[in-house]
Amino acid sequence: MPGNEQEEQDKQLMLHYLDTEPDLFTRNNPLVHFTASGWIVNPKRSKVLMVYHNIYDSWSWTGGHADGEMDLLAVAMKEGQEETGAVHLSPISRDIFSIEALTVDGHVKRGKYVSSHIHLNVTYLLQAEETDTLIIKPDENSGVQWIPVGEIEEKVSEPWMMERIYRKLLQRMKTFAKESCEKQE
Repeated sequence: MPGNEQEEQDKQLMLHYLDTEPDLFTRNNPLVHFTASGWIVNPKRSKVLMVYHNIYDSWSWTGGHADGEMDLLAVAMKEGQEETGAVHLSPISRDIFSIEALTVDGHVKRGKYVSSHIHLNVTYLLQAEETDTLIIKPDENSGVQWIPVGEIEEKVSEPWMMERIYRKLLQRMKTFAKESCEKQE
């Protein structure tokens, strides 16, 4: 499944932690735990549904902690709905779209300090309808917006995420769309 060197390295890291660390599907492990994200696109694949993340002060994908749930696609779906209000959300594929080991700097959440740690993240390609009424989840984001693919780089203010993760997801989205069209012909 790994599609590049970053994913191969991160897969090895995930396998290592699965062998050596307890409670990876809960936040009881303060050093490292699983999360899931949704790369949510419209049916035409011309826009991505993103949230303005309060902690990272940037437009970002949706996602969150597994919190005991081992079905990471279910986590990505739940988080996507909670963070955007999209009710017509569905997986384009049940397959993993991308994997990432992401460092999280120490921060304050809900009035409590959270130490720096690692998110073992699994990303899924999801689809939503642009007609859904979008809502803000104030404890996590201050904006929800369909962003045209060509404008994402202008909106994201986290250089590492844009360069290493979002560009990869955008490229995969294009490849996936092209392959889907070829299969239909």
